[in-house]
Amino acid sequence: MFLMSTDRYTSPLSERYASREMQFIFSQDMKFQTWRRLWIALAETEKELGLPITQEQIDELKSHATDINYDVAKAREKEVRHDVMSHVYAYGVQCPKAKGIIHLGATSCYVGDNTDIIIMAKALELVRKKLLNVIRELADFADKQKDLPTLAFTHFQPAQPTTVGKRASLWLQEFYMDLCDLDYVKDSLRLLGSKGTTGTQASFLELFAGDQEKVDRLDPMIAEKLGFPGCYPVSGQTYSRKVDTRVMNVLAGIAASAHKMSNDIRLLQHLKEVEEPFEKNQIGSSAMAYKRNPMRSERIASLSRYVMVDALNPAITSASQWFERTLDDSANKRVAVAEGFISMHPDTLALIAEGKAAKGDVLACARVAGVMAAKQTSTLIPMCHPLNITKAKVECEPVRAGEREDGRVGIHVTTTTGVTGKTGIEMEALTAASIAALTIYDMCKAVDRGMEIMDVRLLLKDGGKTGLWTRE
Repeated sequence: MFLMSTDRYTSPLSERYASREMQFIFSQDMKFQTWRRLWIALAETEKELGLPITQEQIDELKSHATDINYDVAKAREKEVRHDVMSHVYAYGVQCPKAKGIIHLGATSCYVGDNTDIIIMAKALELVRKKLLNVIRELADFADKQKDLPTLAFTHFQPAQPTTVGKRASLWLQEFYMDLCDLDYVKDSLRLLGSKGTTGTQASFLELFAGDQEKVDRLDPMIAEKLGFPGCYPVSGQTYSRKVDTRVMNVLAGIAASAHKMSNDIRLLQHLKEVEEPFEKNQIGSSAMAYKRNPMRSERIASLSRYVMVDALNPAITSASQWFERTLDDSANKRVAVAEGFISMHPDTLALIAEGKAAKGDVLACARVAGVMAAKQTSTLIPMCHPLNITKAKVECEPVRAGEREDGRVGIHVTTTTGVTGKTGIEMEALTAASIAALTIYDMCKAVDRGMEIMDVRLLLKDGGKTGLWTRE
């Protein structure tokens, strides 16, 4: 089991749903160790191409490639307000003989963008491995059930006979298409390389005293050291943000296939044709323990929806880049996360979870209301101004008996908002959480006027001059 922090906000997308392998790929250790690998590769290449760098300096860098002195970097960043230069300084503290050659001739994007590409490549490789497992299991299931007859549906109306295996092959084919897309995008990934401030490599041309041949050899040599077939031949200061769009579209495609399959399974479970595994001590419902809710399929659907919506963000970033580079890719990381909780009677929670509330799907309405409220924050709160919001997500999760320290049951609301402008986005996240909770109250007040909205608060703010803030 993963050990979860209980005194501060942690994302359930990481703590609850991500594998340990994927958690490491996106960890701080992976990020900053990769920065150091890139600095070592740059120094080695510059030495091999004739710059006055000694092997002793290279060896010193390698001796501290993985033991990141986070405390020194963090303290330095408070002074200089620059993450890359803070880590250059921290690395130099550990490597005093080599500190003058760390990051030589490079820009921040040398470590930032190349690391992003390396992390995406590793993450895609892990996704590929898991996708192949899904394809193999579905193929075995389809073959085993190929002769078992069942009724096909069109428009969810009885149509003509098919087989269980044939229906599973529909899911299988879509995942195979996703695999083909993933392989194409993964195999096309290249490093940014060392392109300098505007993609012309001018700083390296100066370092090598105008020797264009040595500058031309720089990128291929770095790429080989990092295990890549090459670098993008043309770039500005960053790699093209079209790359992020292509990667996210692949993930969104896999999510769409998973969502379609999970929806079919949920419908078939209602028809009593298939059933999810139900463990010996599993509780189906806090009020009706005998129920067998398709919770795995519901989880697949909700996480798939999250991924599919997220695919829009890099597309907007790619479209809004100006010339050689703008900071839209940094500014759109201005994200705020807020939460709220509405406590209620266990019977009310059961009513909501089972979709039996008189006014309809309570959680779906609350999600829509929260998103709408985030977009209308400036009309609700006088000192807030209109924002071109690029991200507004609302998640509503049932909290059952024993899941909170105070013993309350109810709905936990988590909201995430993002913006590309140079402005805060916290109020939009808080407004979304508040309105989502109020919507739940409004739809259920006829049966439970004692519901209580509480714990509406900001959990995280990232981006802008103040950087990352999290609730302690």
